[in-house]
Amino acid sequence: MARQQRLGLQAPAGRAPAIAAAAQAAQRGRFAERFREQAPAQAQAALTTRQSGWAPRQAWRHRHPAVFVAWLGPVFWPYAYSDIFDYTFWSYAYEPGYWAYAYDDFVDTVFWGGDGPYSAYASINPSDYPQAGGSYRARSRAGVSPQTLQQLCGTPDQGVTAWPLADIARAVQPAPEQRALLDELKNAAVNAAAVFKDSCAETYALTPPGRLRAMMNRISATLEAVKIVRPALENFYNSLSDEQQARFNALGPKVGERSPQQQEAGSEGCGDPKSSLTQLPIQRIEAVLHPAGRQKEALDRLSEATEKGVEGLQAACPNDVPLTPVGRLEAMQHRLEAMLTAAKLVEPALDEFYATLSSEQKARFNTLQQVAGQ
Repeated sequence: MARQQRLGLQAPAGRAPAIAAAAQAAQRGRFAERFREQAPAQAQAALTTRQSGWAPRQAWRHRHPAVFVAWLGPVFWPYAYSDIFDYTFWSYAYEPGYWAYAYDDFVDTVFWGGDGPYSAYASINPSDYPQAGGSYRARSRAGVSPQTLQQLCGTPDQGVTAWPLADIARAVQPAPEQRALLDELKNAAVNAAAVFKDSCAETYALTPPGRLRAMMNRISATLEAVKIVRPALENFYNSLSDEQQARFNALGPKVGERSPQQQEAGSEGCGDPKSSLTQLPIQRIEAVLHPAGRQKEALDRLSEATEKGVEGLQAACPNDVPLTPVGRLEAMQHRLEAMLTAAKLVEPALDEFYATLSSEQKARFNTLQQVAGQ
């Protein structure tokens, strides 16, 4: 209960109006704002998947669409390999707001860490969180086994993150020359997996600059993997007949019928100002750290850099949902490039601001999420 109060999920005595106001402010101007209105059962399934830290196929086995998992232990975007490439082939099996949550979490966790309070508000209505005595239980982030991290980092192309190449072959029945191109795609998948081996952090990043660099390292590896695979995928796909391409496009586990949200999950809402992403963390930093003089000037520059970074993410939102694997992978490359560009905009401003802080202020900034509800 004390932890939920610190995160703003339960209000201490006399603090209910302030917590409710913070929740309402956090709901507005976020990439995932419009997805909060989905059916309660869908919202609860997405929340369960996020809190459990399930890999895509783990979610599918529970008949839940896969969602974006920001952190698993010290690793940012733990299922980047399977998320990117399974989404390319099996987009129906992913929560329609996947990328919206990814953008929100990307910005949130720089400032708030893995337990950022506002990510939760963006994912589901605050009123849906049970109060004292309820059944709500957050996943413990400390219980990640070394074996799990080894699989994610050392062999991302095996186990739950294996590619559906056998499913592709069964669906399209490739001719011998197409089989050779499919083998080239398989080799590209192996090469792409290799770039992930050095992108997993072994220790927790406890400072905002450290978290940002861990995120940049992971995104860079993911972008490199996409660039390795994309030519091979395009060559294979372009060799297929119209009938084969249609079968390829229809691949995917039958988690559920394609919802109107998945059909319309394009740029709607992306062009609106993302006020809570850019204003809430800066306001909270000011309230907790009380910056003055050159600290305040550096914080203003950090605020400007964050706003520009979010604008870049807005521009990367596609106007429609690509219906082919090739189109989805191209869209992902653009999104990853936008995330990396946003991070590079924020990095120098964040480093400059952090360097101006005293040891006490740094300690407060490092644990900003723990005082979010105080």
